[in-house]
Amino acid sequence: MSASVPRDYRRFLARASFIEMSARERARAILDAGSARELLGPFDRLKSPWLPLQDIVAQADDGVVLARGTLDGRPALVAAIEGAFQGGSMGEVSGAKIAAALELALRDCERDRPIWPLLLLETGGVRLQEANLGLAAIADIHAAIIALRAHVPVVGVIAGPVGCFGGMSMAAGLCSRLIVTRQARLGMNGPEVIEQEAGVSELDASDGGLIWSLIGGEQRQAVGLADDLQEDDAAAIAGAVRAAFARGPRRIERSAQVERFTARLAAIQPSAPLDAKLLRSLWNDGATH
Repeated sequence: MSASVPRDYRRFLARASFIEMSARERARAILDAGSARELLGPFDRLKSPWLPLQDIVAQADDGVVLARGTLDGRPALVAAIEGAFQGGSMGEVSGAKIAAALELALRDCERDRPIWPLLLLETGGVRLQEANLGLAAIADIHAAIIALRAHVPVVGVIAGPVGCFGGMSMAAGLCSRLIVTRQARLGMNGPEVIEQEAGVSELDASDGGLIWSLIGGEQRQAVGLADDLQEDDAAAIAGAVRAAFARGPRRIERSAQVERFTARLAAIQPSAPLDAKLLRSLWNDGATH
């Protein structure tokens, strides 16, 4: 490569992009080399029974990759959502796969065989074609995360470009530690949904600068809804995951800090346009837990 190319660009071009990886590649990139063992993979053919009824081709793993392996030699479980399949949406099968894997990890922890659970989140939330079944599975995921937190930290990663929305955004909020990239987005409702329901005057989903200034990874980390901001680099994210687990459980889980976040919301004036810099000044109290 030409020496005239700045060093930062050379390093950027030489990296392995985490965002560009599939869910299966992401799981393997995070776990210790050679340790990944997939559970309920494509050859088990656990497909959604509901998608074909609407002439949608089902995927053999229903868009979720589960892998057991190690992180720095410690037993670990990775649940990676494939954002390229149905927007990473959670249906009956995909949601049940994650919930069951977390419940098995909980059983191991209760038997004094701790295992580190990692969620690689790339999801628009519940799959509308399977809404009730998907919502029930997401509730099971929430319950399993909360139960696991009593034994080990639960770490989540949101990389992009789909982001993390709907019921799975609550799963992200329940994680002990949350790692994001600048390209990530995190919110209860996606910009397109808000525009569709409330109108473009409420939120213009095509305004990328506005969207990322409000729900982008950098902003979410700045206001305390995420813990660690990383570049789109598989090695850097893998290192951040190991560091997050090494820190151990949070002193106070984010989901338990109700008064802190209620006070922050009270400082927002609904009648005034949201401003990213103002949000940071109101919300970034420097607290670490």
